[in-house]
Amino acid sequence: MDFNTFWDLLLEQVHRTSFLEWTAVGFGVSEVLLAKRNNIWLYPTGIISILCGGFLLIQSKLYAETLLHVYYLVMSIYGWANWNSRTASGAAVISKSNSKEQTITWTIALLGWGILYAFLVLFTDSDVPFLDAFVSSTAWAGMWLLAKRKLENWLWLNLSNLVAIPLLFYKGLFMFALLTIFLFVVAVLGYLDWKKEIETQVIYVES
Repeated sequence: MDFNTFWDLLLEQVHRTSFLEWTAVGFGVSEVLLAKRNNIWLYPTGIISILCGGFLLIQSKLYAETLLHVYYLVMSIYGWANWNSRTASGAAVISKSNSKEQTITWTIALLGWGILYAFLVLFTDSDVPFLDAFVSSTAWAGMWLLAKRKLENWLWLNLSNLVAIPLLFYKGLFMFALLTIFLFVVAVLGYLDWKKEIETQVIYVES
């Protein structure tokens, strides 16, 4: 595919994008930028994006994808409450995941991958069930870690992004592929910012 063909397809997708889709994408981008800044407003922003996206998915009869959005909605509400919590079980500050949390994260990713793969193979006509399931399950793991305010959430979200980018290009969804590249870059910066914040906390405690 040459550049002119790519550009024409991209412009066609831009022109076909509805106001509701732009709203979902805009709030989705804002959510990631707010997460990078460790700002709790990422959650209400993300919830707006999820609700807009979920409505579009229902209209398109993509019910499995809608169920994924229900998971994102639940995790966003949980994360919002957890970030606000000042109890020992809350997530008032950024931290690294411990061994128990790492085990839970891997369980979410691997179990989710297997369940989604089986669902896509048995009940859908997906031609990329292995990769599609991987993208979603690793994003699930990342969302759980984000709700716990754990540094490693960025690693899991970008693992998802790394596979999603070529998959989206393969499917001809160029605008979403470019958006995911942008989110990948923001996630790298988010990881570095959060890592620096943890180091600052350690220096403050030691002093």
